Amino acid sequence: MNQKHHSIQFFTFSLRKNIFSILFVLFTICLVLFSRENLSAAKSGLMLWANNVVPALFPFFIATELLTYTNLIPFLGKLLKRWMRPIFNVPGEGSFALLMGIISGYPIGAKIVTKFREDGTCTKEECERLLAFTNNSGPLFIIGTVGISLFADTTLGILLLFTHILACLTTGFLFRFWKKNDFTYLKMEKSTISKTLPQKSVSLSNLGEVISNSITSSISTILMIGGFIVLFSVILSVLTQSHVIHLLGSFISPIFNFFHIDPSFADPFINGIFELTNGVKQVASIPCKFLSVNIVLTSFLLGFGGFSVLLQVFSIISKTDLSIFPYFIGKLLQGLFAALYTYLLYTNIPFINLDLAQSSSIFFSPTILFYLFIGVVIITLFIRKVASQSHRLRKLNLVASEKSNNFSYELKKKKSK
Repeated sequence: MNQKHHSIQFFTFSLRKNIFSILFVLFTICLVLFSRENLSAAKSGLMLWANNVVPALFPFFIATELLTYTNLIPFLGKLLKRWMRPIFNVPGEGSFALLMGIISGYPIGAKIVTKFREDGTCTKEECERLLAFTNNSGPLFIIGTVGISLFADTTLGILLLFTHILACLTTGFLFRFWKKNDFTYLKMEKSTISKTLPQKSVSLSNLGEVISNSITSSISTILMIGGFIVLFSVILSVLTQSHVIHLLGSFISPIFNFFHIDPSFADPFINGIFELTNGVKQVASIPCKFLSVNIVLTSFLLGFGGFSVLLQVFSIISKTDLSIFPYFIGKLLQGLFAALYTYLLYTNIPFINLDLAQSSSIFFSPTILFYLFIGVVIITLFIRKVASQSHRLRKLNLVASEKSNNFSYELKKKKSK
C-alpha cells in the first residue's frame, strides 16, 4: 500500500513538472492535424500585424524611446507630482506612462513602466501600481477600428474611449493601496537605485546613437508583438478546430443566461479573452436587437486586453523583478468598470442608445448591478489583503536580514578580539 502511494505521488509530481512539455507537444501535433486552417490563421495574423499594428504602434515606440532621452519625464514628474502621488500613490513621472499608454495603445504603457524600473525612476511597488492601469487600448483602435469600422458609429467609439479611460483611472485609484505601507523599504530601494544608475540625455554629439538605439529597441518590441499576434491567431484556430472554444463557451453560457445575454455571444467572448482584435470583431458582428449587449461586452474586452496582450506584457517585464499578478487583477477590474460605465452611459443618453427594443428586460437589473458592485468590492478587498500580506512578509524579511547582519557583525568583532 505504501509503495502504491509513493508511485502515485511520483506520477503527480512528474505531471506537474512536465505540464509545459506536454502542452507544447500537443500544440505541435495540432499544428500538423489542422495544418490548412493554421496556415490561413497565421497568414491573417501576419497581415493584421503588418497592415494595422506596425503603422499604428511603431512610430509611437520610436517617439517613446526618444522622449526618454529628454528632460520631459523629470519635468512632468515635478509638474504633476501634486496630483499623481495623492490620487495614484506613484511619482509624478508616472504621468508620462499614463499619457503615452492612453494615446498610443497596447503595450506602450508596459514598455515605459519597464524602462522606469530599469532606470530606477520608480521602485518595484510603484511600477506594479503603474502597470495595473497605464497599459491601455489606444484611441486609433477604439474610435477608428471599433467605433467606425465595426459599429459604423463615431459617437459609440468616443463613448467606448471615454469609459475606457474612466475605468483606467478608477483602477489606478484603487491600486494606490497596493503595498501602500512599504515606505521604509521604498526609500531604501529608491536611494540605492538612484545612486547606481546614471541619467541619460540627448545632445548633438550623441544624436545619431540615440536615434539608432531607439529604432533598434522599437524593432525588437514590434517583432515580439508580431510573433504573439501570429501565435495567438494559430492557437485560436487550433482551439476552434478542436472545439475547445465551444466547450469553454458552454461553461460560461449559464453566466450569460443569468445576465440575460444571448448564449451565441459566448464563443466570440472567449475568443476575445484570448485575443482582443478577433474577439471584438466577432462580438460586434453578432446581430442582436439589444445593441448595448455588443457594446458592453466589447467595452469589457477592450479594458481586459486579452491573454495575448497579457503575455506581451509578461515578456516585456521579464527582464525586471516586476510581478504580472497586479497587472492581471488591474486589467480584470478595468474591464468590469469599463463595462459598467459603458452600460450606465449608453442606456441613459438617448441619442446614442441604438437598441431596437425596450431595455427594461436587458441584462443589468438593479439586483445584478448590486451583485456586480459586491464583486468589485470583493476584488478590491482581495487586493488590499494581498498587499498587506506582502508588506508583512517584506517586513519580516527585513527584520531577519537586519538580525543576520548584526549577528555577522558581532561574529567578526569576536574573531578580531
